[in-house]
Amino acid sequence: MTRIPLHEAVAILKRGGLVAFPTETVYGLGADASNPAAVARLYKVKGRPKGHPVIVHLADAGQLVRWAREIPESATQLAARFWPGPLTLLLKRAPAVGDYLTGGEDTIGLRVPNHSIALELLRQFGAGIAAPSANKFGRISPTTAEHVRNDLGDEVDLILDGGPCEIGIESTIVDLSRGRPVLLRPGRIGAEEIEATLRVETGPRDRNAPRAPGTLESHYAPRHPLRLIPSVQWDEVLRTAPLARGVLSLRPRPASDASAMWVEAPSDPVRYARGLYANLRTLDESGCDEILVEEPPAGAEWAAVRDRLARACSA
Repeated sequence: MTRIPLHEAVAILKRGGLVAFPTETVYGLGADASNPAAVARLYKVKGRPKGHPVIVHLADAGQLVRWAREIPESATQLAARFWPGPLTLLLKRAPAVGDYLTGGEDTIGLRVPNHSIALELLRQFGAGIAAPSANKFGRISPTTAEHVRNDLGDEVDLILDGGPCEIGIESTIVDLSRGRPVLLRPGRIGAEEIEATLRVETGPRDRNAPRAPGTLESHYAPRHPLRLIPSVQWDEVLRTAPLARGVLSLRPRPASDASAMWVEAPSDPVRYARGLYANLRTLDESGCDEILVEEPPAGAEWAAVRDRLARACSA
């Protein structure tokens, strides 16, 4: 844990600085969401396109009225069930919310994180914190303070170290701005849990969906090429692929395998997700020429992992 008092982090945010902090999902790069200059610096440090929105983190659901002009009953129900937690609600933005946060969209992504350091920071700061993942845009998200240091170095004013992230992949994003709830990004909270809470089916992402974080075709990508291999093709690919490869597989490494590095991933989707980004970073830094990933199972519990891997291999 960090030895730096949170009041110093609050002071940095209030003067327009950047603070990286842990959440239960990934580490966020935080800026005062009400300060356009601070958010502009955040975008510059990340290399984030101006048209790509950020999520605003809140201390509690009572702050929703500051950021959203319409709060449907569905938002109230989901917030009561899942906040604090890994769920982002996309709502119609309040009149005072600027394009610098939303990428020009009429919606804003909001969530209350479930991490003691993040929540105490938000409470002491007393306002919303814009916080995309604390890494360069499009690359593997950070799940430890060391990942943040490696990616951003002294470009961030302060890094709060809260240890490894518990969940390890980004929040579920649900669009509630158009009536029927639409799942824009899968995460730890699945569509079935949302549907059970609201007693209505979620719609699929469509061409009219607002832009939302982490939904570009290419995202979460290592620096080396990543290939996602169906399980039925796995043995054949291993026989023919160059040996200068890093491997992420659900299977143990064969005794005869000569890959540069082999990581055996857990067969449990929760544990797999928790270690996914750390494993991809390890493989990316192993000296391999490419990364081969065995495609996870197709069940609903693997949807978030499969989403991240599909985007990572599209780079």
